Amino acid sequence: MFFPLLSGKGWLMYSGQIVFSQLMDFLPKHEFEKCVRRYHGNRRTRKFSCYDQFLCMAFAQLTYRESLRDIETCLRAMEPKLYHAGLRGRVSRSTLADANETRSWRI
Repeated sequence: MFFPLLSGKGWLMYSGQIVFSQLMDFLPKHEFEKCVRRYHGNRRTRKFSCYDQFLCMAFAQLTYRESLRDIETCLRAMEPKLYHAGLRGRVSRSTLADANETRSWRI
């Protein structure tokens, strides 16, 4: 639940990290990158990295999304906050589907 802060001039918004970003800070990114290199996960990719794919799938898991369309809709609704969650831009359903199909499941 969100509780804004009250100051002498009115209500203030919380300016810290969002909860998803705080959870992803626990991921040992060096180990993740080592695994991506081992299985050549970022080979022939332009914009959508393995880390972006991981963030999308982790977000889907934590928010109980059931399909790629559901994931895309939820991410589009949060588009102004995606940068703060660690995602670099808009994620389309076809991009996510292609990444899930071509990249190794071991990553």
